[in-house]
Amino acid sequence: MEPAPGPQEKYQLITRNLQEVLGEEKLMSILKERELKIYWGTATTGKPHVAYFVPMSKIADFLKAGCEVTILFADLHAYLDNMKAPWELLELRTRYYEQVIKAMLESIGVPLEKLRFVRGTDYQLSKEYTLDVYRLSSVVTQHDAKKAGAEVVKQVEHPLLSGLLYPGLQALDEEYLKVDAQFGGVDQRKIFTFAEKYLPSLGYAKRVHLMNPMVPGLTGSKMSSSEEDSKIDLLDRKEDVKKKLKKAFCEPGNVENNGVLSFIKHVLFPLKSEFVVLREEKWGGNKTYTAYEALEKDFAEQVVHPGDLKNSVEVALNKLLDPIREKFNCPELKKLSSAAYPTPSKAKPGEKGTKNSEPEDVIPSRLDIRVGKVISVEKHPDADSLYVEKIDVGEAEPRTVVSGLVHFVPKEQLQDRLVVLLCNLKPQKMRGVESQGMVLCASSVGEPRQVEPLDPPAGCCAGERVYVEGYEGGEPDEELKPKKKVFEKLQADFCISEDCVAQWKQKNFLTKLGTVSCKSLRGGSIS
Repeated sequence: MEPAPGPQEKYQLITRNLQEVLGEEKLMSILKERELKIYWGTATTGKPHVAYFVPMSKIADFLKAGCEVTILFADLHAYLDNMKAPWELLELRTRYYEQVIKAMLESIGVPLEKLRFVRGTDYQLSKEYTLDVYRLSSVVTQHDAKKAGAEVVKQVEHPLLSGLLYPGLQALDEEYLKVDAQFGGVDQRKIFTFAEKYLPSLGYAKRVHLMNPMVPGLTGSKMSSSEEDSKIDLLDRKEDVKKKLKKAFCEPGNVENNGVLSFIKHVLFPLKSEFVVLREEKWGGNKTYTAYEALEKDFAEQVVHPGDLKNSVEVALNKLLDPIREKFNCPELKKLSSAAYPTPSKAKPGEKGTKNSEPEDVIPSRLDIRVGKVISVEKHPDADSLYVEKIDVGEAEPRTVVSGLVHFVPKEQLQDRLVVLLCNLKPQKMRGVESQGMVLCASSVGEPRQVEPLDPPAGCCAGERVYVEGYEGGEPDEELKPKKKVFEKLQADFCISEDCVAQWKQKNFLTKLGTVSCKSLRGGSIS
């Protein structure tokens, strides 16, 4: 039986491969007295991918060092971050995360009984926690809250208040989880320094903060759930892993922003303490590396070929993914996966789709519909029936939109009004003026024809996403191809209900504040 590591050995295990530690002296003093209590949190948003093995391997290090580790499934944070997880899907996605994170930990040999698993909503809705949120909001400036979330919370032209609350909640988690330290990526640094500044103002202790480097994705940039080519999904088939690794950025001799090398350094080496480069005998045969630095040196000197490196990572990665794939092959977890992430934007191999794998399903999430604010309205210089509007949709510049509303809506009723704008139509010229969107309106069925612009719920901001109930999770097409007639096919089922609510197949148009409606045209169409 191996002797228990001493404080210095524990410190080395806890801090190896980290980019930065805030509070090193405090960390060492705790280790000299007792075991460290630490937590890692993950917001339950997009599907976890292979980069999640990076924090998992550090969690293995923490356990080896005798730490008491808590894993937080930050469901409420997922909702607050610009609605990356709609409320209706929150429970499903949290359950998915619980299953997949536990499967990852098991695949690398981490004993689950040594971990504590907590959901944010288990305690973040309590009276005490809510009161502390209010107490914190009374001392935190808007500037500091926005700055703290800049690297983590989705940045938009008109940020929601929820995104400003996000850093404060993450800071309070340290107190309510009763930990000494928080672990995360270096992109969390501003939130960590925010916590160090503001927790003492509530009478709570400053914690230690441990930061992993950001591991490059396969394209050389940050690995992201929303960038399909940058990441390998935990449930990808072996042929998909091969295809993605084949396309991965791994230039001969280049060790900068090399996602393949980074994965070896931060996941495979810490888990096995070695890495085997597999190659044919004529190229020197297999070579085992027991130090990452030696592998990096050989790659930089082009002793190791990118193709051999990728093939070797493919073999090692599939060994990690096989038990996860096997676990999720049961009907119950297959159903959970499809329910938590209901509308993939691209047809996968084996599903019905076009030859070039473009989305075949004509579903509402393919439309980029947003709340817009009309900044200015002018008559079209060359068409009596057309307005030329400038509409703010949360982008750097307002969009120019041409609409045929002159005979239906007075100019003064459009000025400064909130409207609903379809934003991913191909721009087209209308009497010499390029229109960059379409104002969606309710139209009466009979004569005389009446038209009313759709109204978002009161309190909406320009740029907020409008979606159809049940289709919140999909990514819209970048631009709708006119030949595909996606909008036209969907529009055939648009209507106004008897309650004046905009619908598609009896499912409501929504923003996070409620339903989209019109003033009076019950039973009308939408165009």
